[in-house]
Amino acid sequence: MLEKLRDIESKYSQIEARLAAPETYEDPALVARLNKEQAELQPLVETFRTYCQALESREQARALLNDPEMRELAREEYQAAQEAIPALEQELKLLLLPRDPDDHRNVILEIRAGVGGEEAALFAHSLYRMYAMYAEKRGWRTEVNSASETELGGLKEISLTVEGEGAYARLKYESGVHRVQRVPETESGGRVHTSTATVAVLPELEPVEVHLDPADVEMQVFRASGAGGQHVNKTSSAVRLIHRPTGTVVECQQERSQFQNRDKAMRILASLLYEQEQQRVSGEFSAQRRSQVGTGMRNERIRTYNFPQGRVTDHRIGLTLYKIDGVMDGDLDEIIDALSAADQAQRLQQQEE
Repeated sequence: MLEKLRDIESKYSQIEARLAAPETYEDPALVARLNKEQAELQPLVETFRTYCQALESREQARALLNDPEMRELAREEYQAAQEAIPALEQELKLLLLPRDPDDHRNVILEIRAGVGGEEAALFAHSLYRMYAMYAEKRGWRTEVNSASETELGGLKEISLTVEGEGAYARLKYESGVHRVQRVPETESGGRVHTSTATVAVLPELEPVEVHLDPADVEMQVFRASGAGGQHVNKTSSAVRLIHRPTGTVVECQQERSQFQNRDKAMRILASLLYEQEQQRVSGEFSAQRRSQVGTGMRNERIRTYNFPQGRVTDHRIGLTLYKIDGVMDGDLDEIIDALSAADQAQRLQQQEE
């Protein structure tokens, strides 16, 4: 590990030297690439340098332990370094784990009502509100691509784009079946019902990043409509794309122009086809996939929201929080941090086996 870390530090120093050279700035694309590489390596290099300083401090303190005048101070410095080194080693191991290549991407977030009729649609709307509020807290931008509403204000399904640094890195743990237990607004008897909604989190890709032959894509245009079928515009600007080989259908109706809706729908289609390929490949290793935190399938139940007891339980890591109101208002960091930590621990264990 030390040899690998020294190589990375050497590469980081070379990047620093190139960024300090005036001629580098004659090529803006090169500057952008070097800045990106520097930013990616910086946490690892800074931790490695702190680790090396701790090793050096420990050796210097060890050498002074036999000096009567310096013994007490040396013992304190030796103990401090000795305690810091294991934690820094663990942090370095985590930082050396391969990064998900999609972590930097924006997100296509799809929410669909599952079992439970109108209450499932109302729960899907609650999840949409939860993620929209979480995105706002993180400083991300959200934009609805398409939505199918019910008369009571629920959502049969909704697709939205979440744009922001690290959006996929944080939200990728949300894919799967979410279950709610609560007294529905439509229930007069006060009985607790169980309903579900499905969440899919896709990294947003450009069509050129996926093998997508335009000849395989049929485009239909129609008028965008809201709940109850009322038209929200009078022109056929909404776009439906059908990928003939797979039967995948994508709609986008939120933009004003047909061209904008088609462009956005193509990106969503590319993301869906990418996900289908990922699911096919990972299906060959289904047993391994089921044991992993960060790769939830759409049909796996991952979380329960129990309103009468005020609790949220994530079944993948056995985490229960009694703060359902905060979670539904977008306070998701505690859950996502725990999922991320569990995912890292699993990958680290697999790497060491």
